[in-house]
Amino acid sequence: MNIGEASRASGVSSKMIRYYEQSGLIPKAARRDSGYRDYDDADIHRLRFIRGARDLGFTVEQIGDLLALWSDRERASADVKALALGHVDALKQKQAEIAAMIATLENLAKRCHGDDRPDCPIIEGLAENDGSPPARTTRRRFGKVDELRT
Repeated sequence: MNIGEASRASGVSSKMIRYYEQSGLIPKAARRDSGYRDYDDADIHRLRFIRGARDLGFTVEQIGDLLALWSDRERASADVKALALGHVDALKQKQAEIAAMIATLENLAKRCHGDDRPDCPIIEGLAENDGSPPARTTRRRFGKVDELRT
């Protein structure tokens, strides 16, 4: 099948198929006499695997590792699990960072009057950012000390 058909069958855009081929995640496609790429069922299966991994937020490098594990019948499932749990940890870190960004923006938005005046705490807050992470403060909750970004 050509790249358009492979795209429809796998759910991966033609542009991404070319990128995955260039990056080595999929082997270079065979070429027809016309010069068009030619994909088979194994390529589609591999593209669907890649799409599933991308949907879970794995990087191209991690997908390469997963593909190597997938094709290695001698692998230990512990290796796959370790890679997945490492990714879970990274996602949780991103989640915490996003929660901190949301809290900061909500705080700035609360302080903004949202009227015709030019004074805006959101703009002022962004202008004051010197690139360093926000200061940490602590609070007591249920007898425990929690760290908060402010």
